[in-house]
Amino acid sequence: MRVLKPVFYSAIAVATLASCKTVSNIPVPAGSNTVVNIPAKKAELTDYEQENWQHLDLATDTIPGMSVNKAYDFLKGKKNVKVVVGVVDSGTDLKHEDLVDVAWVNTKEVAGDGIDNDKNGYVDDINGWNFLGDSYKEHLEYERILMKPEVADAETLAEVKAFQAEKVEEAKKTVSRYENLKTGAVESDKEFAKYFGKSTYTKEEVEAINTNDPMLIKAKGFSAKMFGYFDTLEEAKEYFEDGIKKAQKTISGDNLKTDYRTVVGDNAYDINDKPGYGNGNTGHSEKDEAHGSHVSGIIGATRNNEKGMNGVANVKIMAVRSVSEGDEYDKDVALGIRYAVDNGAKVINTSFGKGFSPNKEWVYEAIKYAASKDVLIVNAAGNDGKNIDVEKTFPNDAPDLVNEIADNVLTIGAMSAKYTEELPATFSNYGKKNVDVFAPGVQVYSTTPDNEYKKFNGTSMASPAAAGVAALVRSYYPELTASQVKHILMNSGTKIDLEVVKPGTGARYGTAPVKVPFSELSVSGRVVNAYNAVRMADRMVNGRK
Repeated sequence: MRVLKPVFYSAIAVATLASCKTVSNIPVPAGSNTVVNIPAKKAELTDYEQENWQHLDLATDTIPGMSVNKAYDFLKGKKNVKVVVGVVDSGTDLKHEDLVDVAWVNTKEVAGDGIDNDKNGYVDDINGWNFLGDSYKEHLEYERILMKPEVADAETLAEVKAFQAEKVEEAKKTVSRYENLKTGAVESDKEFAKYFGKSTYTKEEVEAINTNDPMLIKAKGFSAKMFGYFDTLEEAKEYFEDGIKKAQKTISGDNLKTDYRTVVGDNAYDINDKPGYGNGNTGHSEKDEAHGSHVSGIIGATRNNEKGMNGVANVKIMAVRSVSEGDEYDKDVALGIRYAVDNGAKVINTSFGKGFSPNKEWVYEAIKYAASKDVLIVNAAGNDGKNIDVEKTFPNDAPDLVNEIADNVLTIGAMSAKYTEELPATFSNYGKKNVDVFAPGVQVYSTTPDNEYKKFNGTSMASPAAAGVAALVRSYYPELTASQVKHILMNSGTKIDLEVVKPGTGARYGTAPVKVPFSELSVSGRVVNAYNAVRMADRMVNGRK
């Protein structure tokens, strides 16, 4: 992404500028290059730290969170406005105990009367809109192109066919690798059950095992790797089993036999076909449809209600159900973004991505439309461990991977709670031009359907963490534009001066780990910091430190 070099202004200069021009014209200051030099935290995270690490502070808690709690201390006594955040995602359980009080409500619509009261093209859109109708399961985009070659141009079709051949070979390797990992989980579980004399045990109990038994030593070593991503070995086993089934379907071609879109009743490749398709049921279609709920909780779960967790910001969540179990359709994404913009969202979170986008121009136009309405889009970089300066992932805001179409998209990589060479998540995409900044995305605790809570991994979790900070800034400093807030999050982030393992390398990928400076993984070389962000915003608006 082409990013204009920020200009540094002292507090005095900012105050002078604020007096002679509107705040929206003030350049965003350059961030501090001060690096927090502390030894890596050796002790295991407590339960509280595990469930709240993204809110903690590196300097005071020795955990590289976003200093959210510290930001709220700074904001005490300051006035704010309510910001609406559009969550373009899978279904969101806005009846959840930690989300029900933050659900956006369209007060211009009468629930259940079957009438488009506000005449926005969507009937009974009380909490948002469901562009998927009664569907959820879906193909990946390259599979849909193979099923309907006419939707893509010749160049894209050739790329898809080559990609399919690669995917089949990858799937074969995945089956072999996951079978070994599943076996490791099963065998380790058997060893621990035998040792403890019970079928359930904790990570702490496993770590406390002191033995010379080679089988137990092997099991303990295996579980140490698994506990970095799963709470139990049973959860790990189920994950690998699911991955094996999906890979086998890719190998057999079973994924290409069903058209899941039929139930929706529209032409997914015609942007003008039934613009009001879908319905107002923005919730989850099944319990496993948890992604949207998890994302929403990270952004704005009710704070300090003594339930579950705290979201980053006090916001209203608008649910825009556009993302299926497979790849999202460009039509649903484009119209979902436009819906959120037209109904008052000032921040939109897009935690999804894919390798092919036959109607990407619809999404680019929606991004530009959001920019014209001063709406910030916070976007997940993707979970392929790839350099997206080289390999395209969609959605993006730079068709040529260099020049941005607008300055209102903030792309987020994922980081862990480890202030070591393992800081970047091994799965996170990266890019010195196309990833703007990193945020917490490993073992992030948040809301899931039916009043439950779970830890998920992904840039899908990092993006809403950053979106929450963006909403926090826009709530307390509404004078600032979407572009300014984007660059505030980039420039105010914590500067990281570490050699780290480059995502996409290491044991997870069957290669030797490659070390690179953390600064080479993103435009900013930083991780989002809410405290720094609100202080920078305050200085721009009020002209003081």
